[in-house]
Amino acid sequence: MPEGAPKRLADAARAALGHVDILINSAGGSKPAIGIDAPEEAWSESMTLNYIRVRQLTHAVLPDMIERHWGRVVNISGKSEPESMVAANPAKAAIHVWSKGLSREVGKYGITVNCIPPGRIMSEQIRRKYPPEFRAEQSAKEIPVGRYGEPEELAALAVFLASPIARYITGAVLPVDGGLRRYAF
Repeated sequence: MPEGAPKRLADAARAALGHVDILINSAGGSKPAIGIDAPEEAWSESMTLNYIRVRQLTHAVLPDMIERHWGRVVNISGKSEPESMVAANPAKAAIHVWSKGLSREVGKYGITVNCIPPGRIMSEQIRRKYPPEFRAEQSAKEIPVGRYGEPEELAALAVFLASPIARYITGAVLPVDGGLRRYAF
């Protein structure tokens, strides 16, 4: 997404919908682990894709939410628990910290900001990237519930967080990962 694209996207949404009440940020990507001698461009590209554009798009739609005194921002982020040096991890951690800070700024307007870092969720990319044997072995060894998640399981939490009944949940990072993460908080 080019630099001015978040504002153009927000403007297009306003033109089509009148205003934006709910924003689900689900953008990003990761490349293989990089070394300490990786070029600056690799870090910059990952930070831009995985954090900066998310922040820019959110800031572009916040005026609608502030004006209406209601809004929901749900960031489908990613794990910030590194197993190796992957440039996307610091960007995902940045989303978590920025979301917490933003939730404290916009809560007075009835706006909530939360993150969902997914674990292994079955998708076309997962099916392409990992053969069934690998998925079964990883599920048995790494995922306490013993399987990959389904997209509907992640979507259920996103829909809940976007609803009026989740009005007291903000600044939270709520993994949908079958217990894959090892941290306690």
